[in-house]
Amino acid sequence: MDSTAAKPGDGRSAPKLAASRVGEKLRRHSTIFRDPALEALAALRAHKLRSALTLLGVTLSVSVLILVVSIITGANLYIEHRVANLGSNVFLVLRFPIITNQQDFLKAMRRNRYVTYEDFEALHDGMKLPRAVGLESRTNGRVRLGTEALDDINIRGVTANIADMDVEEVATGRYITDADNESRADVAFIGQQVAGKLLPTVDPIGKMIYVDGSGFMVVGVAKPLGTVFGQSQDNFVYIPIRTFLKRYGEHGQGRDLSINIQARGPEWMQQTKDEARTMMRGRRHLDPGADDNFGILASDTIMSLWKNLTGAVAATMVGVVSVFLVIGGVVIMNVMLASVTERTREIGVRKSLGARRQDILMQFLVESAVMAAVGGAIGIAIAYLLSTLVRVLTPVPSQVPIGAVILSLAVSTVVGLFFGLYPAHRASKLDPIEALRVEA
Repeated sequence: MDSTAAKPGDGRSAPKLAASRVGEKLRRHSTIFRDPALEALAALRAHKLRSALTLLGVTLSVSVLILVVSIITGANLYIEHRVANLGSNVFLVLRFPIITNQQDFLKAMRRNRYVTYEDFEALHDGMKLPRAVGLESRTNGRVRLGTEALDDINIRGVTANIADMDVEEVATGRYITDADNESRADVAFIGQQVAGKLLPTVDPIGKMIYVDGSGFMVVGVAKPLGTVFGQSQDNFVYIPIRTFLKRYGEHGQGRDLSINIQARGPEWMQQTKDEARTMMRGRRHLDPGADDNFGILASDTIMSLWKNLTGAVAATMVGVVSVFLVIGGVVIMNVMLASVTERTREIGVRKSLGARRQDILMQFLVESAVMAAVGGAIGIAIAYLLSTLVRVLTPVPSQVPIGAVILSLAVSTVVGLFFGLYPAHRASKLDPIEALRVEA
C-alpha cells in the first residue's frame, strides 16, 4: 500500500499531497536547467578570452541584425513623416505615377498628357467625395533683395486651400487667399530660411522681395520645417497659382501642374481616389481596358516603394547574418566537444552515481544554449549602443524594436541548442567504465 496516501486523521489532504508532488517535480526540473546554466556561466567567466572568441560569431550576427532592423525601422518612420507626408489624407493627381525603370518612363513620356487647369476645375467642381481639391505647381528660381540673392529656391504656385492640406504652418502673417488668386496678386508666403537670409533684422511682413526679377510683397512667414537628408525644407516662396501661371506659363521644363485632393478621412481615401481616377479617365476618353495616362500619388505608394527597397536590403543582411550564425554555431560546437573531452572522467563519475543519458544530454545542451544566449545578449547591448549613436549623430530616428530583440535572443539560443546536439549526444553515449579509466 502506498505509504504516501492520505489517511484519515493524519492531517493531510489529497490536494495538499498533489501540490507537494508538483512542487517536488518543479524543483527537480529547475535543478536540471539551473546547475548546467550556472556551470556554463562560470566557465565563461573563468576563460574570458576563449569565451570572447567563442561568442564572437553569435555576437556579431545579433548586433548586425538588430542594428539593421533598428535603422530600417527608423528610416521608415523618417520617410513616412518627412518625405512621404503629402498632408493629412492627401493624394495627388499628376502627369506621371512613380516609375522605376527607363522603358516605362519613355513610354509614359509619349503617352501621358499634362494635367491642365481645366482638369483641376473639372475635379474641383465635379467631385463629391473630397473635403477639398487644390492645385499647385513648382519650379526653382532666384530670390533677391538688394545685394542679397538666393539661388535654387523652391517657387510654388498654390491655391488657398493647400494651407489646410500641406505640412507648412503660418508663423506670422497669413497664407495665400482666394482673393489673391482671383486678382492674380503679387504676394508671397515665404519659408524661414528665405526670411532669415533676406530680412534677418526686420519684420518681413509687408516687405518687397524679387522672385526671378518680379516684385512680390511678403504676406506671411512659415514655421520652420528643418531638413530632410540634410536638405533644407525652409527655402521656399509660395505665390498664388494664377500669378504663377501668368509668370511662368502652365507647362515648361521640369514643371507640371499637380491636383491635390484631400479625402474626408483615412477610410475615404480609396473611394476618393477611385472617383478622381474615374473622372480623369472620362475626361481623357480612355477605353475600359486602357491604362491610365496620368498618375495618382499617395503616401502609401511612396512608402510601398521605399519598403520594397529596404526589404531588399534586409534580405541581403539576413544572408550575412546567417553566415555569422553558422560560424558562431560551429565554434560553439567545437568548444563543447573540447569540453566533453576535458570532462570525460566527470561524466563517468556522474553516470556511475546514477545519472541517466538524458541528464547528461540535458546538461550539455543547456550549457551550449546558455553560451549562445550570452553571446546574443552581448550583441543586443552593442546594437543598442550603435543605434543610439545613429539616432544622436544622424537625422534618422533609429530605434530598436522589442520584437527584434526577442527574436534575436531566441534565434541565438536555438543556434546554441542545434550546434550543441552533437557534443551533448556524444557525451551522453560515453561508457561510464571507459570514462572512469581516463586520467583526470
